[in-house]
Order: sequence, then structure tokens, then C-alpha cells
Amino acid sequence: MSQHFPIDIGDCDLEEIAALLESSGRFRVLRRLAEPAPTPVPADLFRRGLFVDVETTGLDAGKDTVIELAMVPFGYRADGEIVWVGQAYSGLRDPGFPIPEAVSRLTGITDAAVKGTSIDAATVDAAARECAVVVAHNCAFDRTFCERIWPVFRDKPWACSLKEIDWSAEGFEGAKLGQIAAGFGFFFDSHRAADDCYAGIEILRRKLPRSSSAAFATLLASARRTTARILAGDTPFAAREVLKQRGYRWHPGSPDRPKCWFVELGEEDVVAEIAFLRERVYRKPNPDISYVKLTAYERYSDRMLSDVQKVGDRVGSLSARSGKAHHGTGLQASDLSCRKQLP
Repeated sequence: MSQHFPIDIGDCDLEEIAALLESSGRFRVLRRLAEPAPTPVPADLFRRGLFVDVETTGLDAGKDTVIELAMVPFGYRADGEIVWVGQAYSGLRDPGFPIPEAVSRLTGITDAAVKGTSIDAATVDAAARECAVVVAHNCAFDRTFCERIWPVFRDKPWACSLKEIDWSAEGFEGAKLGQIAAGFGFFFDSHRAADDCYAGIEILRRKLPRSSSAAFATLLASARRTTARILAGDTPFAAREVLKQRGYRWHPGSPDRPKCWFVELGEEDVVAEIAFLRERVYRKPNPDISYVKLTAYERYSDRMLSDVQKVGDRVGSLSARSGKAHHGTGLQASDLSCRKQLP
């Protein structure tokens, strides 16, 4: 039976050992991400961002709630270069009911740890108001939970580092924080909110391996786009495969939302997509097509469907971009006019 003993590395420099291992071609070394040391805010700071992450009792924002919130401020210049990372705020919150065992195993957060705790609303409010953009690695999840508890997040623009950078095109095997971190050569203690925030910011400080673009600059460019979500209701059953192949997803309906297929597209593609639905899917007058315009202020919020507009059966409308006639699309030039945009 073999025995294992600690390796005596003496005065050897760990980075030299790591370099030696990597140079052999037989090993890949991941370095632990260190918490950044406190530094003064640079004088030429352009704007502040805020990276947020929540741990929750589950995935359903209708019945689950936040048990941990972390926020890390960071500063960036006009070109998207992150030049400053602040100190994390991390707080626990008693949900008022038992934390599921699976959640405790995943996060290490127990009922005893959160008992009687709360997150200071004034601290959250101050941090959010100072930032020009809120970033999360899955905004559809984090934004929904944050908005329900802290209203200040409702009026902020959000950018999603999960969805708004094409990690696959950049050569990464997956888009989870841990997978991206490994691709950049580091690791961290995941599933605690503050560690996730620091890791997310470190990723956004890096250059993307194939495009050579700064990750955060790429994210900002995507977040500044105006997009539209098209909702197609009461579609023929036979059209479901065509819709799936075109990237549509199914919404099963809820008390405030009807059943429908939906897809999110660039603003420039909306007119053509509605024409496709009318001609290839519905093939009848007055189809049940609606759309909602999205900027970083609305994108990923579960409140966005309050602004849904019906396309109806209007004809002879104008393309929002070209000004040319597009008969039967039901869109007018003003329909896709730009809203308040991320600065």
C-alpha cells in the first residue's frame, strides 16, 4: 500500500514550478484568484459599474427568495478597460422559511447562518445609484430576484456576461463562470456570491482569445444595442418545428401572460421577421403577433411585457431603418424608435 508524503519544495518559487510544469506540455496549471487589495479610485475613472450576484432558496422567483447578496463596484474608462475594483459588500438574508438541503449543500448557507439576518437596504440603494451599469452572470436570474426586493435595481441598465458575449465563438467549452475562469487559467471558490463577483470582474478584465477584444468592451457594445422580443400567440400546431428551428422558445403562459412562442432579435431584423411570421406561419389576416422593445434598461426584467405592443393587421407601414414600404408587417417607423440607452 503506497503512502503519500508532503512534497518538500524548499525555497523553490511556486511560479517557477508552475512554469516548469506548463512548459512540459503535460500539465495545465490553474492559479487561485486572489481578492484584490484595496486601491484608491483612479483620477481618470470614466464610470462605475456594479457586479452583483445572489444566492437564493431556489429558481422560482415567484416563491423563492434571496438568501445572500454580493456587490462589487468597479471602474472603467471610455474604451471599456476596467481599471479599478472596489471592495465587496456581502450580506445574508433570512428568507423566513427553511433553506432546502440541496441549496445548503451547494452554497454552504444554512438556516443557522441566516437566522435573524437582513441586508441593509440603504447600502444596496447607495451602491446601485452610484453605478452606470449593473452586471451579472445571468441577468435573467439575478435581475428578477433583485428587483423584487430592492426597487432601485428596476431603473438601472443591466448587462449579462453570460448571454452577451459569445463564449463558444471565443473557444470556451462552456459559459459557466468556472468554465470561463479555467479557460483563462484561474479558479475560485464558486457558489458564494462575493467570490462569483470577483471572478466575473476578473473575466471581464481579460482580452477575449480569438477576437482579441476586451471582454467588458464587448459586453458594453452588446448591452447598448436596442433589441426586440417578438411574441407569436395562437400559432398553428403544425408550425412548431419551423419556429423551433428559427430560434423561438415556448412560454407556457401565466396569470399575466398568454401562451406564446417568442424570440429576441436585433432591431434591424424585426420587420423581416414579422413578415416571415405572417407569410409562412399564420397565412391569415390579423395574426396574434406582438413585440416589445428592449434596451439595457428593460432587458432581462420580468416586468418588460407591460410595454408589449400589438402588431395587428396594419399595412403599408415603414421600416424603422430604411423608410421603405413593408406591406403587411404592421410596424411603423416610430414603433422601434430608440429608448433611453446605456451610456
